[in-house]
Amino acid sequence: MQLFQTISMAFKAIAGNKVRSFLTMLGVIIGVMSVIVLVAIGQGTTASVTESISSMGTNLLTVNIMTRSVGGKNAMRGGMTASSNSKGTVILKLDEILELEQDESIAYVSPTCTGNLTVKAGSTNTTASVMGVLPAYQYIINQGVEQGRYIIDADVDNRSAVCVIGVDLAQDLFGNTNVVGNTVYIDGRKFKIVGVLESKGTSMTGSSDESIVLPFTLAQRMLESTTISSIYVSAVDSLSVDAAQEFVERFLYKKYQNESTYSVMNQTQMLETANETASTLSLMLGGIAGISLLVGGIGIMNIMLVSVTERTREIGIRKAIGAKRRNILLQFLIESVVISGLGGLLGLVLGYGLMHVLENYVGMSLSMSLGVAELAIAFSMGVGVIFGLYPANKASCLKPIDALHYS
Repeated sequence: MQLFQTISMAFKAIAGNKVRSFLTMLGVIIGVMSVIVLVAIGQGTTASVTESISSMGTNLLTVNIMTRSVGGKNAMRGGMTASSNSKGTVILKLDEILELEQDESIAYVSPTCTGNLTVKAGSTNTTASVMGVLPAYQYIINQGVEQGRYIIDADVDNRSAVCVIGVDLAQDLFGNTNVVGNTVYIDGRKFKIVGVLESKGTSMTGSSDESIVLPFTLAQRMLESTTISSIYVSAVDSLSVDAAQEFVERFLYKKYQNESTYSVMNQTQMLETANETASTLSLMLGGIAGISLLVGGIGIMNIMLVSVTERTREIGIRKAIGAKRRNILLQFLIESVVISGLGGLLGLVLGYGLMHVLENYVGMSLSMSLGVAELAIAFSMGVGVIFGLYPANKASCLKPIDALHYS
């Protein structure tokens, strides 16, 4: 019965100062809302990156070679780069890279080169991402075409002025995606569109929907890239990835004699690295939001101390008529916990609503896990207990005679 009366008095005290109680809750509301939204963004980023990497298959190897570009457009002959420059810098040849496919663990190989060039169609022009690839690239990253065809071997051998365009870029330039056979000008050169890429949305490497794919040899010339610094390799299956990676690493070491010159990463390593980075980001965002909760807790302590001072005479009267120290302690502690708890619940609801509003702006799916919601509420309640304990203890320790003389 005494516990019920103590709880009832605590709620009456909160209801008696509605505006002050709400303003005190505001710090907790903002803190919980921040935790929910920022952690959801962190988790959404993790899921997006994981999906992006996984969509390219589990048998992908990515090779990066740290070499300097040498010479200009005229340094290329027959679709291949020279084996070395005058200073002895080792440079991979295209036909050397294609020899990797002879290993039984490797299915497809494609070097890539990328850059940004001006693309024009009629009176419309824009700057777009241009990627030079071999025909095998579409199988390596599991991307087909919605219309027309992809780059073929003859395009690479002849440096044909053909391209495959992303759906969004086609829409921007022509107002529709039925553009096979149309002409575009890339960096002032005339190209025939032979295909439209399947829409894959935005990934960790950007959006293929807004890019143009060219034959590798021609893209190298247009981008003035005389070295091969990026290679995509597809193993025969997921069980052959380790063997394929070992073979590629042996090939590169034999060529460069220096492991720091290149890096070979498989999908598992990429996923682990991406998840570690995203998890760190989530923790950092959650920590920043947690600071807001601590600030809210300080606000609760401040208001509760003011409340103790204002109600000193009330405390004295209650003690004089038989209220024990624990009753006073419990009353003020309940007030603190109720304020922080209600603030946590309101922050949870507002955070959930804000999360769905932000989905349209961040371009990814955001979701609130039950664990995060429970942790946010528990943390807000804990803030109420921790920051309410000192004012409650101060109130319970007041001597009745001193409290009654307070005016």
